[in-house]
Amino acid sequence: MEGGAPAPARMTTVSRHYFGGGASERDHDLRVDIIENIEEDYGMFVWPCSVILAEYVWQQRARFSGRKVVELGAGTSLPGLVAAKVGADVTLTDIAHNTEVLNNIRRICALNNASCAVSGLTWGDWDEPIFDLHPHIILGADVLYDSANFDNLFATVTFLLENSPGSVFITTYHNRSGHHLIEFLMVKWGLKCSKLLDGFSFLPSCKAASLQGNIQLVEIVLDKEKHK
Repeated sequence: MEGGAPAPARMTTVSRHYFGGGASERDHDLRVDIIENIEEDYGMFVWPCSVILAEYVWQQRARFSGRKVVELGAGTSLPGLVAAKVGADVTLTDIAHNTEVLNNIRRICALNNASCAVSGLTWGDWDEPIFDLHPHIILGADVLYDSANFDNLFATVTFLLENSPGSVFITTYHNRSGHHLIEFLMVKWGLKCSKLLDGFSFLPSCKAASLQGNIQLVEIVLDKEKHK
């Protein structure tokens, strides 16, 4: 056949994530189902940072209800879906040209009966969709993994924070990312840390037992002294 054989279908599975109660199959208040690629494709796999950020959203759910939320680099979108389930108006974004990931996000939303907007948003690109976003809360799980993309990410975050006075960026990341570089870029872009937590400090023991790594959760806001 001209053009060669079609690419083989990806092997997928559905993972179930429980929140509230005992955070178990038999004892929970919320369940979110995620379609994952079992080959651990980066954008189609639930990574530990996503589990921790989603748990934080659940525990802070009163703060998210009725708010506009944008998840950057959403991938399998677990944190954003939890936000939607607790009453947030959610827009899930990932790299604009990665249609496979964006289509998987749409399938996951349908699977969970979640009415989220899904949009292509590439960090550092100033395409039309970004100007329409005015989030109260920006989420990002493990978006600080490739230092080559840090500047573009912080440029995008800063724009969204400036576009939405009083907003906050909440992200979880592995300390492998180089915290000093992150601190440097926060200063460069006129941002500051408003809260820093050990990601395992609020995680139920049943979830912590299956995760590894040194994961931090940080809340980042505009440094108003530098944005006068």
